Amino acid sequence: MRQIVLDTETTGLEVSQDHRIIEIGCVELVNRRLTGRRYHEYINPLREIDEGAIAVHGITNQFLKDKPTFENISIGFLEFLDGSELIIHNAPFDVGFLNHELSKLGCDIRPLDLSHVITDTLALAKKKHPGQRNNLDALCKRYNVDNSQRDYHGALLDAEILADIYLLLSGGQVALDIGSIAPAKRDAHYDALASLKDGDERPKLRIIRASEDEVRLHIKKLRSIEKEAGYCLWLREDNQ
Repeated sequence: MRQIVLDTETTGLEVSQDHRIIEIGCVELVNRRLTGRRYHEYINPLREIDEGAIAVHGITNQFLKDKPTFENISIGFLEFLDGSELIIHNAPFDVGFLNHELSKLGCDIRPLDLSHVITDTLALAKKKHPGQRNNLDALCKRYNVDNSQRDYHGALLDAEILADIYLLLSGGQVALDIGSIAPAKRDAHYDALASLKDGDERPKLRIIRASEDEVRLHIKKLRSIEKEAGYCLWLREDNQ
C-alpha cells in the first residue's frame, strides 16, 4: 500500500481570486512505514503573494523569482503521486488549489480527487476528537509529535509532521525497529536450559502469575476497548 502525505503553501486563500501554489512537500509511506522518499519544490506563481500569506509561511516574492513554474514541475510531481492514496490535512483546500493548477495546463489531466483516493486527516481528527481543536499544532501536542522547528508553515516539514500524526490517528505504532530492542537479561533458569545435554532432565518451568493490580489493570483496559469498539471478545464469560 503506497500513500503520499502531501502539503502545499499558496499565495493566498482563495482559488476564485486566482491564488496559486508556491510550495509542494510530499513524503512517501509504503505499508504504513516512511520510506525516506520525498518530493519538494518551490514554485514561481507568476503573481504577487498576499502579505497575510507571507506572515504564515515566510516565503517571499523575491525568493520565488528564479523558481520553476507549476507547468515546469507538473510531470515529475504527477509521476511521484502516480498510483498512490493521498493523505492531506484539510484536503479540500490543497486539492482545490492543485486542481486549479492542473486545469491551467491546457491538457487532458483528471482532477486529483477523480484520479486518487484521498484521505483527509482533518476529517479523521474531527471524528476522533469532536469539539476539540484539530489543526496540526493541536494534534502535535495531543500526540506528542515534535514540531519545535515549525516557526513558519512549510510544505515539506508539515508533510513530515502530518505523516507521524496520520499513523497515530489511524491507530498505529509509527514503526518498530527490532534491531533497537535490547535483548532480555539472562537468568539462572535460562542458563540451566542452555546447558542441558541429551538425556538431562529439564528443570520445571516457572509459573509467573499476574498480580491483583495487573489483573485489575488488564480488565480496565479490556473494558476501555469494549467501550470504544462496542464489543470485546476477551470480556465474554466463556473467556474469563
